[in-house]
Amino acid sequence: MGVCGGDNNAPAFVAQAREIRMNNWMGRLMRTHAHTEASELVGLSEASGAEPIKECVRGEKVRVCGTIRSLALRPQTQAPFLEAELYDGTGMVRLIWLGRRRIPGIEVGRTVVAEGRITCPQNDMTMYNPRYVLQPLDPS
Repeated sequence: MGVCGGDNNAPAFVAQAREIRMNNWMGRLMRTHAHTEASELVGLSEASGAEPIKECVRGEKVRVCGTIRSLALRPQTQAPFLEAELYDGTGMVRLIWLGRRRIPGIEVGRTVVAEGRITCPQNDMTMYNPRYVLQPLDPS
């Protein structure tokens, strides 16, 4: 008998089948969490009257709503800028505020509605100096 009551002499294909089942289960679990989060964000975006990020087109003035996933201060030859990645469940847009080192309330995990014109430098959907509205923090 093996450590957990299994047979250490079991054929390799049995152990391989167990590993495949476990990997499939973990994959479904992770996809379920990501799918649930994306669905919630899509619902929040629709409720705020925002446009899905995946449907935004270069040059259009749009209103998007999502959660800030990352935040970075990027000094660029003396002129700093604050960069945030906003995710709405359908896609990601980069928000860049030129000349800013910090904006109170703009933080990872915060929900924001942003308005501005979409540009696509290096094929990254970007909005420079967007107007924004911080959404209320979730009390839970």
